[in-house]
Amino acid sequence: MTGRTAQLRSAARFASRLYGERAGLVVDGYVRRNAFARLQLAPGRDDPYPIYEQIRAHGPFLATPQGNLTTADHAICKEVLRSRRFGVQPEGQEPPADFDLSFLDRNPPDHTRLRRLVAPAFSPRRMTDFRAAVEKTVGGLLDDVDGQGTFDLVPALASPLPIAMITDLLGIPDADHATFTRYGMALGSALSGLRSLRHAQEVMTAGRDLDLMFDQLFELRRREPRDDLITALVAAEGEQVRPDEMAPLCALLLIAGFETTVNLIGNAVNALLDHPDQWSLLVADPNLAGAAVQETLRYDPPVHRTARASWDDVEIAGHAVRRGQWINVLIGGANRDPAVFRDPHTFDLTRTDGADHLAFSSGIHHCVGRPLAELEATVALRALAERMPGLRRAGAVRRRNATLIRGPLSLPVRVG
Repeated sequence: MTGRTAQLRSAARFASRLYGERAGLVVDGYVRRNAFARLQLAPGRDDPYPIYEQIRAHGPFLATPQGNLTTADHAICKEVLRSRRFGVQPEGQEPPADFDLSFLDRNPPDHTRLRRLVAPAFSPRRMTDFRAAVEKTVGGLLDDVDGQGTFDLVPALASPLPIAMITDLLGIPDADHATFTRYGMALGSALSGLRSLRHAQEVMTAGRDLDLMFDQLFELRRREPRDDLITALVAAEGEQVRPDEMAPLCALLLIAGFETTVNLIGNAVNALLDHPDQWSLLVADPNLAGAAVQETLRYDPPVHRTARASWDDVEIAGHAVRRGQWINVLIGGANRDPAVFRDPHTFDLTRTDGADHLAFSSGIHHCVGRPLAELEATVALRALAERMPGLRRAGAVRRRNATLIRGPLSLPVRVG
C-alpha cells in the first residue's frame, strides 16, 4: 500500500467516524429528544437554560444515549468535581493522543506535577503586579474606539485584552492579536467536538502552527532567558516537565487564557445591556464591577460543562454510578439551581448568594487562571462604566458556533 493510499484510507475512516457521530447526535437530539444531545446542537448553542431545566426536572440524573449520566444539580456537581474518586480520565487510562490538553486532561500525579509548574504565574502577588498592565491595555483599547460612536465590543476589547495579557505572561514577543485569536478560537471550538472535516483541518493547522512557534520560543529562551513563564518551563525541562509536554502546556494556557476571558467580558456586557437597571447600577457605582463579574460567572458562564469518570461503583443521591461511567457536569445548569440561588434566572449585581458558582470548576481542577480572568474582566467593566456610561446595543448579538464554550462572536454597541 502506498503512502498516499494509506493517507486516503485513514482520512476516509476519520470522516466516516466523524460524520457518523454527528448523525447520531442529530438523531438523539431531534428525533429521540434526548436533552443532553440537544445541548450539543443548535438549541444548546442558542439558549441552553431551558434545556437545563428539562434535565433538572428528571431528577438528580438524566441518562445519555451512550449510557452515561448528566446532572444539573449543584450539590451533585460540586461533589463530583471535588471527589478524588472521580477523574478526568478513567482510572489508569491515558488521555486521548489526538488532542493534548496538558494537565486539563490528566489525573494526578501528572496533573499535580504540571499544574504546580504554572501556578506561581497566577499568584495573588503576580496579579497585583499585573493590574497596571491590564489597566493600561484596557485604556489603550478604549482610546482606539473613542469617538467612533459604534463598534463591535468583541474584536475591540473582549478579544485583544486577554490575548495581550496571556502572551505577555508567557513571554511571546510581538504577538499578533488576529493570529492568536484564530488559534484560540480554533482550538477552543474543538473542546465541544469536531463538526466537520474543514473544522478538523482548522484545528490541526492551528495546533501545528502553535507547536512550531513554541518550539522556536523554547530555543530562544534557552539562549536568552527572561522573566516569563516560557523561561520558567525551559528551566524545568527534563526534571519537572518532559520536552514533549511543554508545547501542549503552553497551548493550554493560551486557549484557557483567551477562551475564559473573552467570553466572560462578552457575556457580562451582553447581560448588562439586557438589564438596563443593572447597567445603571454599575454606572452609578463602578466599584460594582467585581460583583458584575461574579454574577456573570453564575448567570452565563464562559464554560458550560465538563465531565468526570467514576473510579468506583458508588451511589450518589440514591443513584448507582458504575466504575468507569462518565458524569457530565452541567456547570451552566448548576449555577442556576434554585436550591442554591434565589431567583436563579435573575441577573442581579446585588446578589448575596452567588459566591458558590462553579464557573471555574472545583476541586483539584479548579481553573488555575481564575485570578487573571477575574482581574481582566473587572478592569474592563469598570472602565466601560466610567468612560462609556451611555453604552447600548447597536445590533444583534451573534454567538459563537460552540456549545461547551458560550459567548458572543460579535456584540455591536453604541456609545452615547
